Amino acid sequence: MNRPSILSTSLLFFFCSVGVFGQAPAPNAPQGSAVSYTSVTQLNELLGRLEAASKTSQADLAKLRIEKWKTDSSNKKQMLSQLDSIQRNLQGGLPEIIAQLRAAPEDVPASFKLYRNLDALLDVMSGVVESAGAFGPKDEFQSVSNDLDNFEGVRKQFAERIETLSSAKEAEIVRLRTDLNAAKAAIPATPPKKVVIDDNEPAKKPVRKKKPATAPSTTAPEKPSAGQTQSPPPAAPAKPQ
Repeated sequence: MNRPSILSTSLLFFFCSVGVFGQAPAPNAPQGSAVSYTSVTQLNELLGRLEAASKTSQADLAKLRIEKWKTDSSNKKQMLSQLDSIQRNLQGGLPEIIAQLRAAPEDVPASFKLYRNLDALLDVMSGVVESAGAFGPKDEFQSVSNDLDNFEGVRKQFAERIETLSSAKEAEIVRLRTDLNAAKAAIPATPPKKVVIDDNEPAKKPVRKKKPATAPSTTAPEKPSAGQTQSPPPAAPAKPQ
């Protein structure tokens, strides 16, 4: 059965919008505690299986002869475009994400990024497998169908790992929060400052402020009003002859 063209086009657009399944590198998150040997061993096993599946898929996808499939040219063009997107992801995007996860084995965002990449990869790859079964030879269909199953198995195990890591991180946050509250409760409260008043200390005398000196009056003598006569000044006494 032919896969609906709308779904295929949407998935292809998703691939391009995330930069070939999320090729943009993300910074490695610092590890808060030492990673256990069991966790690293499990991760290396999963990544090894994923790299082997990727290598096999690249070889099988390169053998597809889509131009000879029994379908119209429009569908062939669409399948070739999706095939090119898958190959670019397997050769570029996926190895970068794997390298980031190896540098931070228990980083939850990096683990989820790889899971999301696999999820997008499987969506598009399943369309190619369906088209190979409907329009291509049986041997081509069988090879890419096995590759799809291998990717699906790795994706399921990564989902379980992410769930385990998330639960462990949540438990660690709860423990740290409990320790912080206990540390706060153990800190003694700071007593209020006491102000001591000495009754024997002599009281200070109030300081009297000096009044400013009054400036002499410089008021001019009043002029006589209209109708009033101004008395002449007294005559000086006469000198004796």
